[in-house]
Amino acid sequence: MLRALTLAFVFSAAAFSSAAYAETKSLVVAGGCFWCVEKDFEHVNGVIEAESGYAGGNMQDPTYRNHGNHREVVRITYDSAIVDYQTLVSTFLRTIDVLDGGGQFCDRGRSYSPAIHAATDAEMQAAKAAVAEAEVALGRQLAVPVEGDVQFWIAEDYHQDYYKSDQLRLTRFGAITRADAYKRYREACGRDARVRQIWGDEAYKNVNYPTG
Repeated sequence: MLRALTLAFVFSAAAFSSAAYAETKSLVVAGGCFWCVEKDFEHVNGVIEAESGYAGGNMQDPTYRNHGNHREVVRITYDSAIVDYQTLVSTFLRTIDVLDGGGQFCDRGRSYSPAIHAATDAEMQAAKAAVAEAEVALGRQLAVPVEGDVQFWIAEDYHQDYYKSDQLRLTRFGAITRADAYKRYREACGRDARVRQIWGDEAYKNVNYPTG
């Protein structure tokens, strides 16, 4: 009994030590509609939170109605003991149209153009390595720039977790939930169909949900 208790204590201490040294980190990516990127990454193992926002421009306090030349972005907070930066970047590339630098799917212009923001030299190298690997896999040059660190401006509350919100909104279909409106928007834009066309079986790699 004493030996069993001793072993249990050792394993518990080891687990506590591992948790204590786990480091929470974040990355910022732009992949078109931030609702979609947020949903994708909230279904990736090791991701703690994904938040919609704006970045990459020079306007202070941007809003959805007036965000100047900022892009729609998502800040992904993750547990580095579970998933690493390069894996997350590689996953991101397999959830967007990496060949389209003019926007994403039915959303056009800089606000919806793709980008990866690297906060450190090590992240810059890892992001560029992930892009290079993806280019080899596709045999095509990607239209996804790797840019430097950037200030993240969080979007309005109603944009957060939009894809699963049961709040009602008025549309041409009548009053429907934000979740239903999101689903119809994503399907109408052909996001999932286009990603699968580009990536085949690699599409949504590490995203643990039926897409849509």
